[in-house]
Amino acid sequence: MRKISTLIAILTLSWVGLAQADDIEDGARLYTEKLCLTCHGEQGEKPIMPVYPKLGGQNADYALEQMKDIKSGARSNGQSAAMKAIVAAVTDDELAKIAKYLEAQTPAAVAADTATADGAAADGAATDGATATQ
Repeated sequence: MRKISTLIAILTLSWVGLAQADDIEDGARLYTEKLCLTCHGEQGEKPIMPVYPKLGGQNADYALEQMKDIKSGARSNGQSAAMKAIVAAVTDDELAKIAKYLEAQTPAAVAADTATADGAAADGAATDGATATQ
């Protein structure tokens, strides 16, 4: 009986992990589709204006609550007026997935992705016959 309970627990945790990975993947797609990256950067790390928040690595529950508050009008300070029109077209389920994606964008993950992209760009430049300058 104990083995069955352990097996059920492992399967449940595996399923939860897969569901969370799907949410993060969906969140990445939605973050792009809903044009969040336009103001906050590709991974929420580089806002276009200093007054816009860096969202990458932000706690998902906190980010979701802020987005819902902007959508409902409960939050109306700072740049929330610009955000209100954007989040009006996003469902709460989509906001939750975007928040989970942003939480996964820790500074270390963003740096690793940037380094990978920079390395690919450098490799592409070298194989395209372009001269690299420093």
